[in-house]
Amino acid sequence: MPPSAHTPTTSVPAAGTLSPPFTARIVPVVVIDDARAAAPLADALLGAGLTCVEVTLRTAAALAALRILAGVPGLIVGAGTVLEPDQVDRSLDAGARFVVSPGLDLEVIERCRHLGVAALPGVATSSEVLRARRHGLKAVKFFPAEQIGGLPALTSIAAAIPDMRFVPTGGIGPDDVRRYLASPAVLAVGGTWVAPRDLLAAGAWERVRERCELAAHIAAEPAAP
Repeated sequence: MPPSAHTPTTSVPAAGTLSPPFTARIVPVVVIDDARAAAPLADALLGAGLTCVEVTLRTAAALAALRILAGVPGLIVGAGTVLEPDQVDRSLDAGARFVVSPGLDLEVIERCRHLGVAALPGVATSSEVLRARRHGLKAVKFFPAEQIGGLPALTSIAAAIPDMRFVPTGGIGPDDVRRYLASPAVLAVGGTWVAPRDLLAAGAWERVRERCELAAHIAAEPAAP
């Protein structure tokens, strides 16, 4: 189906709004090599009380896995590592409710806006945040968070642009999450540590469940005063 003919088949938030997916404070970011891992992953996530996941489009199995996860009641699924506008269409066809990019690609943002799906582009500088803001976005992915200065860098940018919210992702582990969540500028934190690629590939579901439970426990803690 050509992009111009695409019509969303599910109710999704308008571009620039993230409230339905990001009621979750921790968003697992996953790389899935075999779509058969999607069903047990959904069980692990929901069993721990995690209701949101980002499936990165880094493997041949990604869209098939996304489609399976999107069909699970109670689970909100987004597509990550979206690099091209046509990937937005394919992600929505598979059931994605939000679209995440590693960088600020205005064509991807506009495609999301046209289709009515939430866009979360990656930014690393205040200039990129301002460009995202100029295009109507209220939240962005701060990426790769730890490698570009971590929470101090995010805090400095947020102080200058206080009406933007951030989803830091990249290099953040379970020992770092609380620091980020304590920031009023942080909407949610993304992390591959919750369900790492190697554990999914090995079918190590007990270890995945333990990590999901830890993430849910951290997310449920009261925000620091």
